[in-house]
This record gives sequence, structure tokens and C-alpha cells, in this order.
Amino acid sequence: MNRLKGIMMIVTGAILWGATGPMMEWLLANSTLSVTLLLIVRLMLAGTTVLTVLKIKKVKIMRPMHQKVWLRQMIIFGLFGMLGVQYSFLESINSSNAVIATLFQFLAPIYIIIFVSVRQKLVPPNAQILGMIITMGGLFLLLTNGSLSGFTLSAEGIFWGVVVGFAFAFYTLYPVRLMNEWGVLLVVGWGMVIGGSALFLLNIRLFFFELDALLDVKAVLVLLAVAIIGTVAFVLFLGSMTYISPVETSILSSFEPLTAMVISVLWFGQMLGLWQLTGAIIMLVGVTGLSVVGGRVEKTDIP
Repeated sequence: MNRLKGIMMIVTGAILWGATGPMMEWLLANSTLSVTLLLIVRLMLAGTTVLTVLKIKKVKIMRPMHQKVWLRQMIIFGLFGMLGVQYSFLESINSSNAVIATLFQFLAPIYIIIFVSVRQKLVPPNAQILGMIITMGGLFLLLTNGSLSGFTLSAEGIFWGVVVGFAFAFYTLYPVRLMNEWGVLLVVGWGMVIGGSALFLLNIRLFFFELDALLDVKAVLVLLAVAIIGTVAFVLFLGSMTYISPVETSILSSFEPLTAMVISVLWFGQMLGLWQLTGAIIMLVGVTGLSVVGGRVEKTDIP
């Protein structure tokens, strides 16, 4: 029953997160909101809302912040997990599009498998190695659209895509211990507040210079929707790891690019090239094979 609950949580979370990609792409293209301002507002708004709700429910939200070991882990997760994933994902969208950015995120299972294998000093099963090769083959088609004469994506788009994969792998593995100790909502809430606060402090002058962008009512409404939907997606994603392994979580996240692709086609009329679409399908097949054929990988966290 718990396993089924975990599967339902990650599938729902993946669909919601996939839906936010095209919404953020629209915001970046049709408003004066920058990546930085969008993230500061989104993280601070969502994070303070989660912590306020917990406070109303009598949860002692400051307890982990009074203990150095947990404070350090919260800060690391907030900066490199929460902010790392959100910033790199938005920059990837900004330099390519929501579908490409979401597909790049699917490099995360490869990074996770490599990390787990190095940590356990074990060679990945042959089937997982095959799955990684298939996934990278799909990525090659996605980047080149079947032509060796040049890449279809810019160097900036490729860079942020690779960073998204690393950030998502870290985001998947790191907070397991934190969640077990303090619960998913408290970790998500503090992660957002810490990440948003850090980004604000690094961009104080830019933040106030761009505040007039928030006068666009339509943009603000879409931003609020992104904040709410994204927060629910994060909670479901991290909560699912209580019941299923990080690798399984990554596999079931395949609903993200599918959702982003469908919405992008319906909303923007965007279509991948023939070979890019083939590459995307191959990537999904390869990533699925990493779990289905490669055997079960136990839940792992980074100390």
C-alpha cells in the first residue's frame, strides 16, 4: 500500500511539475520578469506560505535551525538542492524551451546510479550500463536532430541542461535524512526560504530595479499559479521518496517531459524535430530501463 502511495505521489507531482515548465516559459517570453526576480518571488512566497501553515498547525518550525548539524544540512539543501534545481531549470528553459529542459533533467538517474555505484564500490549491472548508453544515444539525437554538421542547441542551452541533471540528482538524494528527521513540508519550506533569501541578498539592487514587472496582472497571476503548483509538486516528489527509492522516483518522473511536451504543443504549437522526437523517446526508454531491467536500487542519502 505504501509503495502504491509513493507511486501515485510521484506521478501526480511529475505531471504538476511538467505543467509548470511551459507556464514559466510563457512568463519569460511574455513579461519583463527575469529569471532572478521570478525565482525570488516564487521561492519566498511558496516557502513562507508552507512555514506559516506549519506554524498555525503548532509545528515548531525553528527547531532544526537551532541545531548546527541540521542547520548546515538545511542550508546546503536550500542553496544547492532547492535553488540549484529551480535556477538551472529556469535558465535551461530560457536558453532552449520547457520540453528540452525537462528532458535534460532525465540525465539525473545516470548521475544517481554513478554516485551510488562509486559510494558502494560496485560496478552497475550490465542492464543499467546499457540503459545509460541508450539514454545518452537519445540525448545525442535530441541535441543534433540527426545531423552531424552541428548542434541544434546553443552551448548555453547544453550547459544549463547538464547542470539541471546534476542539480536534480543532488535534489533527489540529499534531503532523505532531513525528511526522515523533520518531515517533507518543513524541509521544503525552509529549502525555499533559504534559497530565495540567498538569491535576494545576491541581487538586492536588481530586485528593486525590476519590481515594476510585478504590475503586470496577468504575469502575476501566472506566477502565483506556478508557485502554488510547483510547491505541491515539490512536496509530492520529495514525499514519494519515503516510500520508493530515488532511482524509481526518477524513472516515474517520465510523466514530466510528456506533460511539458503535450502542453507546449497545445499552447505554443512547439514541436521537436523528427530526430529530436526520436531521441526524446529513446531517452525515456533508456531511463525506464535503468530501473526496470537494472534491478532495484535502495534508497540512499548523502551525509
